Amino acid sequence: MPLRRVAIFASLALNVAALALLRHRYVVSHPHHPGVVSLDQQHHVCAPQPGTSGAAASAPSTGKPGVTSDSVINLDHGDPTMFEAFWRETGDAAELVIPGWQTMNYFSDVSNVCWFMEPDFDQQVRRLHRTVGNAAVDGCHVLVGTGSTQLLMAALYALSPADAVQPTSVVSTAPFYSWYPAVTDFLRSGLFRWAGDANSFVGDAYIELVCSPNNPDGAIRDALLGSGGAGKAVHDLAYYWPQYTPITRRADHDIMLFTMSKSTGHAGTRIGWALVKDREVARRMTKFVELNTVSVSKDSQLRAARVLRAVSDGYGGGASRHRLFDFGRRKMAERWRMLREAAAASGIFSLPEETSGRCNFANETAANNHAFAWLRCDREDVEDCAGFLRGHKILTRSGNQFGAEPRYVRVSMLGRDDAYDIFIRRLASLK
Repeated sequence: MPLRRVAIFASLALNVAALALLRHRYVVSHPHHPGVVSLDQQHHVCAPQPGTSGAAASAPSTGKPGVTSDSVINLDHGDPTMFEAFWRETGDAAELVIPGWQTMNYFSDVSNVCWFMEPDFDQQVRRLHRTVGNAAVDGCHVLVGTGSTQLLMAALYALSPADAVQPTSVVSTAPFYSWYPAVTDFLRSGLFRWAGDANSFVGDAYIELVCSPNNPDGAIRDALLGSGGAGKAVHDLAYYWPQYTPITRRADHDIMLFTMSKSTGHAGTRIGWALVKDREVARRMTKFVELNTVSVSKDSQLRAARVLRAVSDGYGGGASRHRLFDFGRRKMAERWRMLREAAAASGIFSLPEETSGRCNFANETAANNHAFAWLRCDREDVEDCAGFLRGHKILTRSGNQFGAEPRYVRVSMLGRDDAYDIFIRRLASLK
């Protein structure tokens, strides 16, 4: 072999060795960098584990790992894994098989304002609302989004005048959902901006976000500023379902947002929907989704339609063991009973007073058992309740993220039983 070619090969070999050495040093010194996968991690990620078949190794994830009595209990996020127990018992009622050749094109119904929405999803949304009686659907356009957060942003876009001199102010009554400020200002849009607590707002042009039952405290709310003229309201009704609150009236607002996450527990499906009265607003919201993600997954829509059908079928007459809202009401009532007892046993925590009302869906008086607990630490030497609980391996979301005092925290009530039971025991032991 000519000396020049030998030199080239030698140079390449040295360069490869040097790069490998540099990478090794970087992995050792930055083991948690998001772009770095160590050799041990590569083994675990790529290789099937002993005793598992290829099918088992490629099965969908189950989310959070199991917990023990010494685990950190994460109650920060509203991950609705509580509902897994119900859906495990329903058999094939909510199962769906999609052949490889289906759902391949962008379009679903070109005659619809929301041209990428599957007709069956539209039908099942309307059917479920008529079954529950929590929202008026006649005369409304149904829009689908990748979760209700995308539809919230679409509503802000649709309601903000494009020719306004200043961005439209977005407000909500404190304590407000912690994501409202973040979502509103994330893109630093020239169309709208977060303006804080509706109680302190002064101005004419605004969009008021009304969450009812409210996240985080479960309060039933109406628009504080009203709507009309330059003021508009968007009603976030993610929790207006019988498992959380009595259905006392059929909501009938200009824009109403809902989500699979809190209605059925299918957060991972990433499907939300909006009921919109005004056709032009519906068209502009659809345009936002189109520009943002082109359309919404048909596979997710079809799965969501199948799940909603199963929920409505459970209340379609005749005896049925698979009634989602009955399951949810029992579960939430039991969890709230346990939490109130634990807070009383500790002597240092307090909760909002229990409220109830006549539920038109259940045809009986029902308590308001919200998906989150608005917990206050009353111990004088504790000003940061989230920090105090973190020291006892309980993760919550601080009140200051909701425009409230840090003595408050939001606690998710929607996790699995094992984690919730450990949380209750741990909370009751704190003095």
